[in-house]
Formats: sequence, structure tokens, C-alpha cells
Amino acid sequence: MKPSERLVHVSLAEALGKGPPPPGNLAVPVHSHGTLAVEMYRPVGHDPQKPHTRDEIYFVACGTGRFYDGIQRHAVAPGSYIFVPAGAVHRFEDFSPD
Repeated sequence: MKPSERLVHVSLAEALGKGPPPPGNLAVPVHSHGTLAVEMYRPVGHDPQKPHTRDEIYFVACGTGRFYDGIQRHAVAPGSYIFVPAGAVHRFEDFSPD
């Protein structure tokens, strides 16, 4: 097995402990491989996101709120999985501080 093919395990506690985000980024890098980028995103106060050039997946680890997909708002809580295609308007709203 090549070093780049090794299994990577990062606990939620480890991911939450990383940070702060690098300058110019809203998320903390957790892991990357090829074109895959896994980041910990924790908006504070409001979510200033703009559409991105890549597909994104959000997995809500803690907290509650709403996710706006450009058309409607969806309730989110721990365990929520959200797929956002590249170029789509999206943001978290009315979210708890955790």
C-alpha cells in the first residue's frame, strides 16, 4: 500500500480541536487527498458563504439551525447530511452557537 492510500481516522473531538481557519478561508482543513478536501466549518453569528466552484457535502456534527438552499430552508441537527452542487446558493441560518 502506498503512503497516499493509507486509512485516515480523525475523531470529531480532534477535528473540533483544529484551527483556527487559515487566512482567507472560513473552514479548518481536516484532511485532503487528491481533489478531496475535508474541512470543519463552524460559522459564528452569520454564514457569509457564496456559491463555490466545487461540489460540497455538509455533515452536521453538533448544533441545530436551518440550511438555505437558494429556494427553501431545511431544519438541520446532528446527523444531517447536505449535498450542495457546485455553483448553488447556500448558507446556514438561525444556527445555535455550538
